[in-house]
Amino acid sequence: MKGIFSCFLFQTYPAEGLPAPRRTVFWLWNALLMLGTALALGMLCLAMAPAHYGWELFWDYLAHPGLVVLNLLPVVVMIALLYGLTGRAWLSYLIVALPVLALSAGNHYKLFFRDDPVVAADLLLLGEAGDMAGKYQLFLFDKLVAALVCAVLSVALLASFARGRVRGRARAWTAGVSLACALLLVPVYGSDRIYELNANEAHINQWVAAQQYISRGLLYPFLHSVKDAVPEPPEGYDPQEAAGWLADYEDEDIPEDRKVNIVGLMLESFTDFSSFDQIRFTRDVYADYHALEAESYSGSLLTNIFAGGTIDSERAFLTGVGDGDHDYRIDTSSYVWYLKSQGYQTSGDHPSNGWFYNRENVNDYLGFDRYRYAENWYEAIAGEDASWDYTFFPVLTASILEQIQADEPLFSFSVSYQGHGPYGDYECWWGQVEDYFDNDDLDDASRYILSNYLGSVMDTQKYLMEMVDTFRAVDEPIVLVVFGDHKPWLGNGNSVYDALGVDLSQDTQESFYDYWSTRYLIWANDAAKEALGRDLKGEGPDISPCFLMNVLFEQLGWKGDAYMQAVESCRQVLPAIHGSGACLTADGRLVREPSEEQAETIRRFLSLGYHRIHHFSGRRDSAGP
Repeated sequence: MKGIFSCFLFQTYPAEGLPAPRRTVFWLWNALLMLGTALALGMLCLAMAPAHYGWELFWDYLAHPGLVVLNLLPVVVMIALLYGLTGRAWLSYLIVALPVLALSAGNHYKLFFRDDPVVAADLLLLGEAGDMAGKYQLFLFDKLVAALVCAVLSVALLASFARGRVRGRARAWTAGVSLACALLLVPVYGSDRIYELNANEAHINQWVAAQQYISRGLLYPFLHSVKDAVPEPPEGYDPQEAAGWLADYEDEDIPEDRKVNIVGLMLESFTDFSSFDQIRFTRDVYADYHALEAESYSGSLLTNIFAGGTIDSERAFLTGVGDGDHDYRIDTSSYVWYLKSQGYQTSGDHPSNGWFYNRENVNDYLGFDRYRYAENWYEAIAGEDASWDYTFFPVLTASILEQIQADEPLFSFSVSYQGHGPYGDYECWWGQVEDYFDNDDLDDASRYILSNYLGSVMDTQKYLMEMVDTFRAVDEPIVLVVFGDHKPWLGNGNSVYDALGVDLSQDTQESFYDYWSTRYLIWANDAAKEALGRDLKGEGPDISPCFLMNVLFEQLGWKGDAYMQAVESCRQVLPAIHGSGACLTADGRLVREPSEEQAETIRRFLSLGYHRIHHFSGRRDSAGP
């Protein structure tokens, strides 16, 4: 028996003169050990994929053999390829296991904190992800500990008992066949049809993109998302057709006597929770905001994001493109460039790091003359890398007052930071819990999270109203546009929403709004009302963030650039075109499956947006004053 095992245990190559059957056993032993550890790694990744959604989804995976194969194949093929290249089983496993486990852990945390899985495009923002991870309380979870232990044991097992190394042609064949398999699998993982055929909707909400993603595991949907990391034209896109639509319009100049200063302000995670009957408020938390709405033109935004992804709403507003989260690397057409061409100064502030979402570069590509961040302004004032509203609002207000004294009108767009989650779950930062609500049935952590969010909201309103009162008193015409980027994070896995009984299922129009909607308002001081001959009051339409500039220009009596005029016909039919595929009709109905006519409107809108992003129409050397 000892002689038999010595044929393949602890051996690098079969002994000289070993009979063919024993040589076969030697290589079979090594191959089976490598295959077994590869499959185990794939199953560990699959077990971690559902995160807080529980084991139910994992058992659903096992009920769909195709999903299991699609999630395990990448691990097997990559280990085989690396074995052919390195000749060492343990090293091949380790090289694959490290990124697979890192991806699994990152996906778990991202789902917990933001209810959003890791996709391939996230790899382009690793710096931002690392910074944000430091702002959350990371934790070791059971599945990760088990996976790490299993990985260490697998490396030790392979290093000790799978030491066989192929040589020469056999090694080249191993690498070549593995590479060929990998290439053959590329169209399989990129296929939308195969992706749809592998739907797994028994225990998920089919309307929630995050749940659709994780219902297919992790490695499979992650690899499927690679093709989306670099934007592809929307279905039916024809560049000549899109150019033809735009050619029907011309950029309209803004009449000199109607040029007013525009101050845009996107408030981090700001939303109106007074619509939630489940919260038993002990005070009117939103009194200031409601008072401002009463003297404004206001409505609801249906954003594409929840608890994170701020940049989507931000850049949708600035560009008018439905999906604002693009990888901007060159000058890109936007409403900022248009306003520069009309003689506007363009500036803004964000009291956090300029590298976050690459704003320091992208805002330049979008046409801003100047943008102030923590690094180039706020750190010197506040001594911190993210200034709160008691610093941000007064500094921004003073800057705007200075800029509007120039001969050129101002377009300012700024993004606050204070409302950024997570919110503390062990103490109250803003007074006492009882200052805001008396939901005694909530656990302590939920009570602290909710009170810290509401306290932040009240504080933001205080400084917002100070800004408004300042603008109210000046003689220069100012129009203020305020909106929230998305609903806030409220506990891992939306735990506070769940504890309150807020329905985030999106199964009904009400729950769809509860998940995706925030508010916007357009306010004007007396000087602006006089210049425009308009009151700017009333209830505005519910819209996508990409149409907010349309609504603003409409209220100002401006027509805008050719793109705005072209997509206005789309807005009139579908004022909200959501990233989930749903849309809102002009009469306020939420439509999950668009009609043929509505689908054509969506195609037109998406085609115009894609064309806008990839065909810069401004001129840097001549834009602006």
